[in-house]
Amino acid sequence: MSVIRLLVLGAVRQHGRAHGYQVRNDLEFWGAHQWSTAKPGSIYHSLKQMAKQGLLIAHEVAPSTAGGPPRTEYELTPEGEETYLDLLRWALRSHDERIDVLTGGVGFLVDLPRAEAIALLKERVAALEAWRAEVLDAWTPQESPAEWGHIGEVMRLWVHNADSSAAWTRGLIERLEHGAYVMAGEGRRSVEVLPDGMTNPFA
Repeated sequence: MSVIRLLVLGAVRQHGRAHGYQVRNDLEFWGAHQWSTAKPGSIYHSLKQMAKQGLLIAHEVAPSTAGGPPRTEYELTPEGEETYLDLLRWALRSHDERIDVLTGGVGFLVDLPRAEAIALLKERVAALEAWRAEVLDAWTPQESPAEWGHIGEVMRLWVHNADSSAAWTRGLIERLEHGAYVMAGEGRRSVEVLPDGMTNPFA
């Protein structure tokens, strides 16, 4: 799955319309340039590509009074909205994607209705439990652990990761079930990433 598409579409959607520098500013403030492929060049490339693919509308706006070329502002099309939500749902339900995919999904978790987010996370727990069982039943050597050698550490790693990831996911489900966060359809949320008067320290 392309995490850069999820991040860029989500950042544009949060503002309604956003120019490339605004998207880059948001993603850098979230640290996405450290934990994902969302580097400046890939952000601008993704915006242009998704505009060509019909996922975004590109609006040329007048240059600022300070001068400079006109900026392009982007807005999601209906197809872009559908793609974004599909990517978000996949990021939350999938158990075997890279950590940046899950991180991006959790970052935009509140764009889904509460019941749907909980249901997707429960799917993730079920997938993790199934993966854990498969590791134990089909992959783990039948001999005693002392006879596994170092390869047994791989099985221990997979089981440990499945257990810890499932525990974290159950905790998030519980917090959502107890009303944490303002989810889609529950009220207004601020779209601003940076507090008033604060500049992006990564810019």
